[in-house]
Amino acid sequence: MITRINHVAIVVEDLDAALHFWRDALGLPLSKTEENPGENVDIAFLPVGESEIELLEPTDPESGIGKYLAKKGQGMHHLCVEVDDIEATMARLAGHGIELINDTPRTRPEGTRYAFVHPRSAGGVLVELYELPK
Repeated sequence: MITRINHVAIVVEDLDAALHFWRDALGLPLSKTEENPGENVDIAFLPVGESEIELLEPTDPESGIGKYLAKKGQGMHHLCVEVDDIEATMARLAGHGIELINDTPRTRPEGTRYAFVHPRSAGGVLVELYELPK
């Protein structure tokens, strides 16, 4: 079961330039920045209510995010929704013929488990499933 939108991820060429709009001009608070060497991306987190906007700057042009930026340019990358049970959600989606990018969930260092739904199955939107540590 989906519990809420966790974040909207936006690919940017330059975090500082993007923060000029999102933080400085729009007035959103910057809660933290993070280097994610496993995904070759630097991330800025900007809370909005109970959700966040995540700005993603690729650190390697050959990474998935780097290739996405080169092909499609800056803009929305994915929508992330929280789920209670990621395996059950993935099984339900697969049972409905939905194409998943991941066969099994991946785990972030802090324990969040995640997987992606292919945009072909979601009207052109890359959807990330998030199960937060309990």
